[in-house]
Amino acid sequence: MANELNESERFAKEVKIDEEEEEEEEEEQIEEWDDWQSEEEDSVLDFLCLFCTSRFDSTLALFKHCSLDHSFDFHGVVRNFALDFYGSIKLINYIRSQVAENKCWVCRRSFQCNGDLQNHFHVGCEMDGKVLWEDDSYLKPYMEDDSLLHSFACDEDEDDCTTSMDKEVMRELISSEDLAELCSNGELDAQTEIGQKGCCLEIERIVASGISLDKSSGSFHQKNKNEQLRVSRGIVAAREIKSVNDNYFGAYGSFGIHREMLSDKVRTDTYRCALLSNPTLMDQATVLDVGCGTGILSLFAAQAGASRVIAVEASAKMATVATQVAKDNGLLADWSMRCEQPDSKNVVSVVHCMVEDLDKHVQVPPHSVDVLVSEWMGYCLLYESMLNSVLYARDHFLKPGGAILPDTATIFGAGFGRGGTSLPFWENVYGYDMSCIGKEVVEDASCVPIVDVVNSQDIVTESAMLHFFDLVLMKQDEMDFTSTFDLKLKSEHMVDSAYAPSGVTWCYGIVLWFETGFTSRFCKETPALLSTSPYSPKTHWSQTIFTFKEPIAMTAAKSITNSSAAIGSKECPATTIRSRISIARSSEHRSIDVSMETTGISSTGRKHSWPVQIFNL
Repeated sequence: MANELNESERFAKEVKIDEEEEEEEEEEQIEEWDDWQSEEEDSVLDFLCLFCTSRFDSTLALFKHCSLDHSFDFHGVVRNFALDFYGSIKLINYIRSQVAENKCWVCRRSFQCNGDLQNHFHVGCEMDGKVLWEDDSYLKPYMEDDSLLHSFACDEDEDDCTTSMDKEVMRELISSEDLAELCSNGELDAQTEIGQKGCCLEIERIVASGISLDKSSGSFHQKNKNEQLRVSRGIVAAREIKSVNDNYFGAYGSFGIHREMLSDKVRTDTYRCALLSNPTLMDQATVLDVGCGTGILSLFAAQAGASRVIAVEASAKMATVATQVAKDNGLLADWSMRCEQPDSKNVVSVVHCMVEDLDKHVQVPPHSVDVLVSEWMGYCLLYESMLNSVLYARDHFLKPGGAILPDTATIFGAGFGRGGTSLPFWENVYGYDMSCIGKEVVEDASCVPIVDVVNSQDIVTESAMLHFFDLVLMKQDEMDFTSTFDLKLKSEHMVDSAYAPSGVTWCYGIVLWFETGFTSRFCKETPALLSTSPYSPKTHWSQTIFTFKEPIAMTAAKSITNSSAAIGSKECPATTIRSRISIARSSEHRSIDVSMETTGISSTGRKHSWPVQIFNL
């Protein structure tokens, strides 16, 4: 009996201990929950007003402030214009972009300061149904880390959101061009009202009652789906662009690339000459360096006497490196000391961003830059599409009459012979014939452009100019072009049997290169020219090779040919190759598409055209 009692007491004690431990655990969980809530409260989102510098801890407070102080009813505008989620994002980014430029978001009138703008504000109803933020560019956040974009739709409960979505569908129906047809077909009873207003009320009744519109308004749903698809494609494209940009600027974080560019004496010495040998251009100038990399051009500009150098670099790593390089060389700007040391050489400021976002990171007044410098050229000149950014900087920051370095760019082309291919290599590999590999390699090359050095002795035709760019005057859409040009044999191939023992010279494709000019328009003391020609010292750009599907036989104009043979063959060589090349920015961001049409023309004027070839670089 005593043993049983002891067992009972021991059991009771264990139960009590377990209960106490559970209570302690619960208290600890409550404390942890309180801590978590406290941390959450401490990290309350910070919402910036759309029109002024006021900040709020909730979107509810922000929109109330906008309504009372700025006569802007966000939810009212969303309802009036039937904006979906993405339309609301566009509205927010559009308003922020307009206010940043002291412009009215309704009438787009410009003002001297934000205060004048505040006194002018229209209310949304004055827009008369006109939507100014339709462009998909407004899907891109105007302000970095804009909390409002993530929270503006969270003020209403799910039922309200569902009702709102239904009303958006209703408004989509109301605004549809097919609404009258829908009513006239008797699918909606609009006889009790006149015109669109009656249709509106009837559709609203159907939506409110929960009746399915799938059957009666298939065309409207299709239109809505098409709109959603268009927006979705825009978002996907924006994500792809961001991914390409991240990879592109990330690649420039490799020091190997920068060593290759800095070691390119043709490139670096040309820029150095243009910046250091034109004192009337550079003395006390404000300089904008787009895509500064290591900052070498900014250092040249500072050395040349610039009063301020803004070095813009989108790669985070290289922006940090350029800052350190400028600091190590005593050129990094310390603007807090400028008043005390007005003649200081510390003039270089490095800004980590794309130039399109520069005004969000540093104060650069519009059209205040004297000299815009950039090493923007890619393979075949236009690969990487950085010229877009240079033209943007020109239009937004360069003074009227300000200098662009370089200010011209020209693309050239010529036909190349067998030595410009890999065939000679494969015909003798340590004494062995591997020409079967060479033939396959050349066939593959007819589908993919090759960046390589072509020796001048392998150029078999005269050179032709494809396109000339004036960076001062050109527009962005002029980057895409089509050029038709004729190629004829070089004079030495016409008369020297050493080049063409059989009287026939084989052209295997067309090689492109470019030149950029630092002309006397701006470089008055010392103009300069950067050439990537096969006839000039080689550069890191090399040349860009486009190989024909099959080589074309060429000969001098006075040669006798077989009139029955195919033009471009050995029996009937062409005297002229006429090429039509189009270069356009690819749908894949920062790439270019190249199409090449080729026609052989005989001495008698007969022609033969080959199928068009498409390349992507």
